[in-house]
Amino acid sequence: MTKEIFGKMFGDKGYINKVLADLLFDDGLQLITAVRRNMKEKALSNEEKLLLRKRSVIETVNDVLKNIYQVEHTRHRSIADFILNIMGAICSLLFFS
Repeated sequence: MTKEIFGKMFGDKGYINKVLADLLFDDGLQLITAVRRNMKEKALSNEEKLLLRKRSVIETVNDVLKNIYQVEHTRHRSIADFILNIMGAICSLLFFS
């Protein structure tokens, strides 16, 4: 049984790569990034523009969890382990806030 991942993935300008975008699109993921100054403007929906701006908020929360609450980046072998690690980080954030 294969698990299909689909949806939109938001990244910064460092992820701009046609080969990567095509590879992800073939797997069902749409890579959305901001454009560089020397690039043509991409047609993005208002929702995509909003979510691209909210990416920095998510990265700030991740930074707090990693640095202040010392949640280490681990190599998860299952989705359940990943979710358990995130839930532990959120619990420690709530406990110490």
